[in-house]
Amino acid sequence: MPKQAKLLSKGQIHEFFSILAANIVPESELKWGSNLDLVIAVVLSAQCTDKAVNKATAALFKKCRTTADYITLGEENLREAIRSIGLYKNKAKNIIGLCERIQTVFGDVVPDNREDLQSLTGVGRKTANVVLNVAFGQATMAVDTHIFRVSNRIGLVHAKNPDQTELKLLKRIPDEFLKDAHHYLILHGRYTCVARTPKCEICKVAHVCNALEKQL
Repeated sequence: MPKQAKLLSKGQIHEFFSILAANIVPESELKWGSNLDLVIAVVLSAQCTDKAVNKATAALFKKCRTTADYITLGEENLREAIRSIGLYKNKAKNIIGLCERIQTVFGDVVPDNREDLQSLTGVGRKTANVVLNVAFGQATMAVDTHIFRVSNRIGLVHAKNPDQTELKLLKRIPDEFLKDAHHYLILHGRYTCVARTPKCEICKVAHVCNALEKQL
């Protein structure tokens, strides 16, 4: 069994998030205006960078403001609009499907609970968690590759998969940081605790990190 980082203590976890909170603005890097924009942007972001999504949605969001706009645009034209994004064919199909369901089942309003969000085509637990957190301010934890890597690398949790990581983080992160912890961990993983060679020399939380490969 591979070696794991020693778990951080409660005090270390509190210090870790206190420092991140003082240095990171907890905002999504996806650009969106309405809740519908956000759902669609997050669906598009699967296996794709936020930068690529923002580039595609810059024009799309000017053209489509409502579920009716997407349905009228149609799947084929939507494919062309998002062709630069990976898995664009499936994503176009899912977006039309979720727009139809939001319109017919939810009174044209993006739902504010996980069960209803996950009933939308192409919306899984991670996507639902992002929408609940960013649009509705709920203390959810959407575990992507960055959060999974950082959390297990530094000793926040020991978990085998994203679902385990989510549940353990919700228990270990202090309540005062929980709502924004999703953003702190993603942005820390995206720009400092990067996958191949973590930038430990500039990391403000290196002293409260138990990563086995710490570069100091």
